[in-house]
Amino acid sequence: MNFTKDDADKLLNIIKARRDVRGNRFINKAVEKEKLNMILEAAISAPSVGYSQPWKFIVISDKNIKQRLIENFDHENTKAKKIFKDNPLYKKLKLEGIKEAPLNIAVLYEPKQSNILGMTSMEKMGEYSVVCAVQNMWLMARALNIGIGWVSILDENKVLNTLHVKQGSRLIAYLCVGYVDEFYQESELKTLGWEREKLLDKCVTYKN
Repeated sequence: MNFTKDDADKLLNIIKARRDVRGNRFINKAVEKEKLNMILEAAISAPSVGYSQPWKFIVISDKNIKQRLIENFDHENTKAKKIFKDNPLYKKLKLEGIKEAPLNIAVLYEPKQSNILGMTSMEKMGEYSVVCAVQNMWLMARALNIGIGWVSILDENKVLNTLHVKQGSRLIAYLCVGYVDEFYQESELKTLGWEREKLLDKCVTYKN
């Protein structure tokens, strides 16, 4: 299959338009099953070390489970506030959308007991493979005009216990998924001045 320059330009536009969506952006509109399946299909089409496909996805709409995750977030965020107490911007940030998003998706890494090609020296490659799946989800969702927010201010073990997952699994991402009222033109943290954008020439070194 060959792609055109227009295809490449469109893909780059989707990548550049991807945003981490907070709870103040989600709207009350259900995500269609067909579009959810497209997002998950994109996820399992990601590359994985040794073709191990070590991912597992738990789609959550149950309000009781969401409430337990909100309590988990609140507890961890209280600790984070102390860490960032000298930065007034932190208090202004809405950092999750667990309740507001119609769907939450827990993305897990499930290790295998056997040796995996490509992981004998770098054991983390399996988890990195799952991160590739998350990026695929994010880009497909954006192409469908659906928002995704990644919530990382959580106690991993408590999340795993709440979801009753397979022993040995790792939580790679907890995602809030749904339609939004708008996508920001720029990253919210960039707009607020939390960090400056790194330009390409600052990120690349050539060794010829």
